[in-house]
Amino acid sequence: MTILKTLAVAKWEYFEKIKTKAFIISMVITPLIIIAFAVLPSMLSQQEDESTKIIGIIDSSQNYFQELKNELTKYKFKNDQPNFVLQNLFDSSLKFEDLKKKADKKVFDGKIQGYILILNPRTDSLKFEYRSKSIGSFSDLNKLENELNNIRIKNYLTSAGLSQNIKEIVNNNSELAQIIIEEDGKESSSDFMVVFFSSFIFIILLMMMVIYSGQMLVRSLVEEKANRLIEILISSCTPEDLLTGKILGLSLLGLTQLFIWAMIGITLAGAAVIPYTAFENILPMLIYFILGFLLYTTIFVGVGSIVSTEQEAQQVTSYLSLIMMLPVVIAVPAIQNPDTMLVKILSFFPLTTPSIMLLRFNISEISIPEIFLTISILILSIVLMIYISSKIFRIGILSYGKRPSLKEISRWIKEK
Repeated sequence: MTILKTLAVAKWEYFEKIKTKAFIISMVITPLIIIAFAVLPSMLSQQEDESTKIIGIIDSSQNYFQELKNELTKYKFKNDQPNFVLQNLFDSSLKFEDLKKKADKKVFDGKIQGYILILNPRTDSLKFEYRSKSIGSFSDLNKLENELNNIRIKNYLTSAGLSQNIKEIVNNNSELAQIIIEEDGKESSSDFMVVFFSSFIFIILLMMMVIYSGQMLVRSLVEEKANRLIEILISSCTPEDLLTGKILGLSLLGLTQLFIWAMIGITLAGAAVIPYTAFENILPMLIYFILGFLLYTTIFVGVGSIVSTEQEAQQVTSYLSLIMMLPVVIAVPAIQNPDTMLVKILSFFPLTTPSIMLLRFNISEISIPEIFLTISILILSIVLMIYISSKIFRIGILSYGKRPSLKEISRWIKEK
């Protein structure tokens, strides 16, 4: 293998891909889409509708209307307009079913947003219902539920002749804080959302980067084979030079992408969009990230050399993509139970080692021997895949027509 020719191929591969519009767009758009999916839902759910809601109430006991009306006055918008206006819909001259039909008509006519129905108010089987045309705001429903329960407890204490201070004591819950302890005596507080974000986001980035870069490489090989450019390249260098150059060039492309994404992440962390705690284990996580990317890139190079059409390329790469989806599927249960046998096994399976270790690093303490063992497995797997891919690449890159069978590929690997 000639180093100069390998570097020339790597340089050509790098600069050809980095200039494409698809790469430039994905380099910036991809992390922004991921962050938008993570942040936007919570932002939208917290955003309030700035219009006053007229809420009805049907309560045959008449123990809730006035107190609830008074309690709801404390909820106001920034312009000092009330969040809710409570309307009493109870009419002693009407039967219960008629009251409901009348209230339903008000909802459908748009006269009220919805109404609260209090069932069995004078018994222990008391129930609250909020009836409306559509699912209401979680924030509004939570406010109504809290106030109704406060009134319920207050009424119960009054009827039992107990002090109202008991209600404050009952409602003043103490939070159960989770502390992660380590053998060296260190302690750290744990927040599920921070752990989930800092672990899950790296897995998604790795998956998207590998899938995008791998598909780009396979498409490039298919095009080079289709227009016979690959034959010109092979005439100037050996298949091994071409293979190594492509892996090196694509890896540098991936690192460029990773660097830009890291800059975006640091900028967002400075803007308090991403917590700084998400970057606590960044160095070991980067090692697994880069090794995982190299492993999959090597596999994609070998796979890309045996396909001749765009359809075949998509079919083969989709199988590899499904394997990368596995850690995403088990992310939540793995965070809650990091010591399960499945998580341990997947930590030592090369194709899932990078993603699972990225997930585990922020969940619990990982022993030094386990880190060295998993990194060694990845490095050996990369070396082995380079050897296998070079065997496949050497023959497959100049093969046209029908895709080779597994038996033929096995024979290529065994050839000296």
